[in-house]
Amino acid sequence: MLDGDTGTRCSAAGCTAPAVHAVHWRNPRIHDVDRVKTWAACDAHRESLAAWLRSRAFPVTITAFGETVERVA
Repeated sequence: MLDGDTGTRCSAAGCTAPAVHAVHWRNPRIHDVDRVKTWAACDAHRESLAAWLRSRAFPVTITAFGETVERVA
C-alpha cells in the first residue's frame, strides 16, 4: 500500500480522494511497539481518522503518504 502509488485512495468510509497522508497506528493492548498498521488519508480526513484512533488510546504518527515508520510508541 505504501509504494507511492498515486491510485491509492483515502481509508475513510466512502471517500474516493487520493491519499496524501499515511496515518500509522497500533493497538497497544494487542501489539508490540514494532507492529505498525497504516491507513491512507486525504487532506480532508487526516485529522478525523487520527482523532478516531487517539480516542481509543491508540498511538498515532502521521507522515506523508509513501513514508514508512519502524514503530509507533
